[in-house]
Amino acid sequence: MNKILFMKAKTYTFGICLLLLLTTACKNDKKPIAILTTDDEITKFYKSELNDCIQYLDAIAGTNETKINVDLYTKARFKFKAIEPILSAIDKNNYKSLNAPNILQVQEEDLTDIKIRNPFGFQVIEELLFDPEADSLALYNTVNLTKNRLKLIEKNTQINLKDHHLIWLFRNQIVRTATTGITGFDSPILGQSLLECQTTYQTLIDLTEILKAKFNSNTLYVALIDSFKNSISVLNHDFDSFDRYGFIKNNTDKQLELLVKVQKDWKVQFPFEMAISNDATSLFDANTLNVFYFSDYKSDTLRLKEKQLLGKQLFNDKMLSKNYEMACATCHIKDKAFTDGKKTFDKNQIRNTPTLRYAAYQQTFFMDGRSGSLEGQIVGVADNHDEFNLPMDSIVNRVRNEQHYKNQFDTLYQGKRMEYNVRHAIASYIRTLNSFDSKFDKNINGLEDTLTEEEISGFNLFMGKAVCATCHFAPLFNGTVPPDYKDTEMELIGVPEQNDTINALISGDLGRYNMYETEERKHFFKTPTVRNVEKTAPYMHNGVYTTLEQVVDFYNRGGGQGIGIEEAYQTLPFDNLQLTKKEQAELVAFMKTLSDSE
Repeated sequence: MNKILFMKAKTYTFGICLLLLLTTACKNDKKPIAILTTDDEITKFYKSELNDCIQYLDAIAGTNETKINVDLYTKARFKFKAIEPILSAIDKNNYKSLNAPNILQVQEEDLTDIKIRNPFGFQVIEELLFDPEADSLALYNTVNLTKNRLKLIEKNTQINLKDHHLIWLFRNQIVRTATTGITGFDSPILGQSLLECQTTYQTLIDLTEILKAKFNSNTLYVALIDSFKNSISVLNHDFDSFDRYGFIKNNTDKQLELLVKVQKDWKVQFPFEMAISNDATSLFDANTLNVFYFSDYKSDTLRLKEKQLLGKQLFNDKMLSKNYEMACATCHIKDKAFTDGKKTFDKNQIRNTPTLRYAAYQQTFFMDGRSGSLEGQIVGVADNHDEFNLPMDSIVNRVRNEQHYKNQFDTLYQGKRMEYNVRHAIASYIRTLNSFDSKFDKNINGLEDTLTEEEISGFNLFMGKAVCATCHFAPLFNGTVPPDYKDTEMELIGVPEQNDTINALISGDLGRYNMYETEERKHFFKTPTVRNVEKTAPYMHNGVYTTLEQVVDFYNRGGGQGIGIEEAYQTLPFDNLQLTKKEQAELVAFMKTLSDSE
């Protein structure tokens, strides 16, 4: 018994000594206890989802069972969408490559630097999985290429997000969801876009919870999370009948408003402005997009209004053409949304006159994208023998010799870089031709309640079942891809030479091919805006269609391939749309609501 008591006492004494030793060690250890930063927590979340994605893709490579592979792909895809808000913010190029459509990638820098690459990534895997004629080796290689890229991303991930980066991340994802997510832009076969949007919203919730300590207002914190949760609930819906109009008005815009409150709550200081305004509160507001982001001359805004008025004078002055017979306004007539209403301006032209409304919101200019700025486009018009046919140096001499112009340029530009100044003044005026005050804009912004059910249904079709918005992206309804707006897309849709559905032949205009003679770019043209489309007939680059009904019928048939035109590199993501006559009429009704009030 005494031995047992002795052993207990010995054990107790040892425990006390150990406790004292540990306490002393803790007191002497000057290393602080590690506390995870928000970047650490975001990295942990990001890498966890990323590694799960890699594992699912890895499993695809180990089986030939289509049903199993589809299930594995679906799980991998959801994991990829879970990291989309973060990946797209910290590594835009890799995000773009991994989420690219199954279309040949062509990069043309100059005649000596043309790169043609096969696409890879999730959309390519998705199409290969459902293609009965697909080569199993092609699937295996694409999965491995995608997986290996993700592994490389994981290995090199370093997340260091300042407050303004976080706001941009949230804002871009909210806009991405409204402009491409709910349209089916990147889920071509499975059609699970709305489910994927729910996944990205869950990530925004997770990130908001990680960032809770940044909020001074708990009410604002709760409101933001509740808004994201509400979006997840609303998105739990059938794709074709989903109310995209209501979603943007009641979810997207409300979240943009909340985000502006968040940046004020956090006292965020932005170093500059990207494509989307730092104070954007509505997707369709005139101030939502930063028009100067699309210009090579972002800093030249001193006395801008006066420069715009000077540009308007030059725009309407026939002195800029060789024979004093043509001004910019000769072909671009204000009452016709700055088009001319003709199939082609005259017998010397082969292309329809494009609208200048909203032309500023692009990264390439002319229908074949041969110019990279509005200022550059003006040089193209000057040099064209069938347009101004007067070199820029001659135009400059004429302008300098007119005293009232000389005085204005000396005052506004201090007389320097005269050629550039002439081009900049005209381009500055063109950048004002964006009012965002159509019937549709006023309604979705709550300024009116005049849209009919037919017009709202038309918008929902445009953004959904009819897949118009997968090329004509809201709110510009052109081919400049949101939310980064770095690329203006070009498409091959198979426009015919004549309005013929029986013996159709593709238009003889080779489009982009004429610039670099890249075979894979024959018949490619820039995607134009649909804004003011009611006023800009006739349609297509060659003016082949005279009514919107004809245009909708062309797409409903499947574009050129639907009327017998076979082109290997055509880019329409569908065979035909199978729209009813009622749905086609609703599409036309919506497009007519995009006419500006001016």
